[in-house]
Amino acid sequence: MTEAADGSGVLFAEPGARWRSVSYGPGLCSIILFIELVTASRVHWFALIFCAALIAVFVVLQVIAGQRHVSVELTENALREGTETLPLTTIDAVLPERDEDSWDDEDWESARALGELSGVPRRRSGIGLRLADGSLVQAWAKDHRGLRAALTETLDRQRGTGSIDTVEGSEGIDDRHSENGADR
Repeated sequence: MTEAADGSGVLFAEPGARWRSVSYGPGLCSIILFIELVTASRVHWFALIFCAALIAVFVVLQVIAGQRHVSVELTENALREGTETLPLTTIDAVLPERDEDSWDDEDWESARALGELSGVPRRRSGIGLRLADGSLVQAWAKDHRGLRAALTETLDRQRGTGSIDTVEGSEGIDDRHSENGADR
């Protein structure tokens, strides 16, 4: 396991962006250069080098932004979503996944997303959390089920319980009705 800044092990991590993506633009320019050399056509040295460097610089900026604003890290003590760090002691419950068959949105789906972004980032899914003060927030990750499992396990271990409080709404799981009303 790797060590986090506070000395506790990282239980779940998503980098947000990977440095290997910086090589894609220059790699493509290298392929074009190779094709121009092999076919004995005019070689556009300056244009290919300029484009490779320009693409690489822009992608470096995107990788830095992605790692800063869209990375996720769960340790024994905190959940970091982008630039916001939430101590695990402030999390009261991990809310259940959205019911795909339901037409109604869950309350946590309209809650504030963690991090300084205006919402859940693209290609990531939200996880509802109820905080100790009663407010709702959304954690998010590409592997939202992996984060949910790691977060639930960590909170269970810290509280010494068999399972963390999972909330099924005000009705409870047994009182939920199907959409067509057949069970009413």
